Amino acid sequence: MAPTTLIGQKTTTSVNGRTVEQAGLPLRMCEILSQIDCAVFVERVMLNNPANVRKAKAAIKKALDIQDARLGFTFVEFLSSCPTNWGLAPKDALKFVEQNMAEYYPVRNFKTPEGF
Repeated sequence: MAPTTLIGQKTTTSVNGRTVEQAGLPLRMCEILSQIDCAVFVERVMLNNPANVRKAKAAIKKALDIQDARLGFTFVEFLSSCPTNWGLAPKDALKFVEQNMAEYYPVRNFKTPEGF
């Protein structure tokens, strides 16, 4: 289980599913980090199909360009599957990312400096 594991989600280390009582609510890292003044680029991407992988690559490039320009802290969060530890077939794990994770963790840009 990770800090971002969803409530009820089963993993190899949370075989009965994550509960609020046991582990608290999942952390929304982009929402947290976008509130920090030194964070200038914050984006969440999803790795569930080729089009979204291309978007993720573009977000990484933008984050690195902003870092290269020394404008401040950048953060790219990835919604990705873990079929082995989730106990799902790969296709089912990708569907879970799209249908369940993206609902709790909306895919979008949270913060971008002007000119980028």
